[in-house]
Amino acid sequence: MIILNNSMTLDIASNVAYSAVRRRELPTSSLAATSAALTVEPQTFADESDRARLSEVALKAFLALMKAWDLSNAEAAALLGVSASTLDRMKRGYRPTLSQDQLTRVSALVGVYKGLHLLFADETADEWARRPNRGPLFDRQTPIEAMIEGGIPRMLEVRRYIDAARGGL
Repeated sequence: MIILNNSMTLDIASNVAYSAVRRRELPTSSLAATSAALTVEPQTFADESDRARLSEVALKAFLALMKAWDLSNAEAAALLGVSASTLDRMKRGYRPTLSQDQLTRVSALVGVYKGLHLLFADETADEWARRPNRGPLFDRQTPIEAMIEGGIPRMLEVRRYIDAARGGL
C-alpha cells in the first residue's frame, strides 16, 4: 500500500497509479517505481506458501460444494483425494495445508460448480452433477461418478465441457 499526499492510498499500482498520474496527483516518474514495487509473482500450487495461503478458503469452498451437491462422505473424500477419516476431521475444523493435487481438484470442482450456476438456475445446476449423462465424458454415469473414476484429468475435462457449453471456449 502506498500513501500519496497523506490522503490517497494505492492498493493496485497499475490502474490507480496511472489514474493518479492522469489527474496530476502523482509525478510521472513515480508510476514506474510504484508499479515495479508492487509487482506480483504468478501464483502456483507448487509453492508451499501459496498452498498454505489458499488451503483454508479452498476447504471452505469444497465443504460448501459438498453440501450443495449433497455428496456422501465417500464421494467427497474420493473427489478431494483424502481418506474418509481425514474428511471427517476437516468437517470438524481441521485445516491442513492441501497438496498441489488437492488444490487442483478443488479448483476444478469449484470451476464446474460456478460454470453450472452460470448456465442453469441454482436448483438445476446442483442437480446436474447427480443426473446420469449420455455425453461422451460420462458414458451414462453421473458427472460425480465420472469425476471420481477419472480423477483430476476427468475433473478438468468436465470443467472444460461446462465452460464450452456456456460459450467460454
